[in-house]
Amino acid sequence: MANVDGKWNVTVKSPLGDQQATLDVQSAGDSFSGTFAGGMGTSQVNGTLAGDSMTWKMDITVPMPMTLDCQATVSGDSMDGQVTAGAFGGFPLTGTRA
Repeated sequence: MANVDGKWNVTVKSPLGDQQATLDVQSAGDSFSGTFAGGMGTSQVNGTLAGDSMTWKMDITVPMPMTLDCQATVSGDSMDGQVTAGAFGGFPLTGTRA
């Protein structure tokens, strides 16, 4: 299982431009919790871990209320994944350990 604990500097390439955020997570077995904080606010996250993969949902209110489905694969001090925003499609997510 990948070491996901700690702070991550994350970029989501959205239609509104690159969104910079900090993902702060603490794992507990095959799950994790934490916060995703950026220019559009802070969201609580709760997710699952499977090997090197993280999967979570987060509710946002800006630019409109919706639930985002997120997935990332962790390799050492980097992560790559995708954020899916319902009918708006998916957007690349990248991150490095802070």
